[in-house]
Amino acid sequence: MIQPHFRVAKLQPVPKITLKQLAVFVSIYQLGSTSRASIALNLSQSAVSSALMTLEERLQMPLFERVGRALNPHPSARAFFIQAQAILGQAHSLEHYYQHKAGQLTIGASTTIGNYVLPALLAKLYQDLPDADIKVFIANTQEVVGEVEQLNIDIALVEGMPRPEEGHAVERRAWRTDDLVLFAKPDSQWLKNAHYEEISGSYVMEKAALAQVPLLVREMGSGTRQIIDEQLLKQLPDSVNLMAIQQSEAIKNMVLADIGIGCLSQIVIDSELEAEILVQVKVSNIDLARSWWLVWHKARHQSPIWQRFLDLVQSDEL
Repeated sequence: MIQPHFRVAKLQPVPKITLKQLAVFVSIYQLGSTSRASIALNLSQSAVSSALMTLEERLQMPLFERVGRALNPHPSARAFFIQAQAILGQAHSLEHYYQHKAGQLTIGASTTIGNYVLPALLAKLYQDLPDADIKVFIANTQEVVGEVEQLNIDIALVEGMPRPEEGHAVERRAWRTDDLVLFAKPDSQWLKNAHYEEISGSYVMEKAALAQVPLLVREMGSGTRQIIDEQLLKQLPDSVNLMAIQQSEAIKNMVLADIGIGCLSQIVIDSELEAEILVQVKVSNIDLARSWWLVWHKARHQSPIWQRFLDLVQSDEL
């Protein structure tokens, strides 16, 4: 009788690196010392030091440079830190998958999206998954993308396009379009060189006239500022008078105080435009349309709640 032949797949050897060692390394990297890591992990300092030493031996590479009692990350440690974060994140997802079926999700959002769009998305997500454990981080685009790079955020919604150098680690997808709007107080002193357009209910100003007006804009690093720099300021003289402000509400209030003309997302000032508290200012041949972006790290574990949030954002349910 011919015996059946079974081909056994070659298995990968069992890794010698443990999750405990990775957790110790990540904690030391983030906190800067073995003593702080031991407190955070509820381990003895000797156990933390031993785990780090064993990990470095198995990797056959140093992860920290020891200067006295200080531990400074070795240049090669950052790439390893990102991979270790991803592995630990996946391990935590597996560990809690059945205990918390809704799962955990950390969402990042740039300021405009976080204040004006994300709340409705979260309400819908909680409607679908009432037991979901969701954390939110809101900052400007540059700061949010930085947290995505460090694997501290699962998925982010940002107004600015991630920098090209982030492409190796970050996945990005255009999500929806948005328009930036120049606006002023209806009786503003800065509209003396503009003419009112009855049909559109807005003022029209030439580029040269706009360049002579104080322009209130968001700070460097914000997605709104990125579009202003690329699509507005490049078409104005270098002498333009800029005032950079971190908060959209502050810009609105300063425009109402007639300090200058502001530039923000239309979603931020829609209600004020409708109530005629503010008026739109248009400039010939300048288009301030932009895309909003979905951003996540390529190594991030895409859990069921992650996928549900992605589907929700990309749907027309809102």
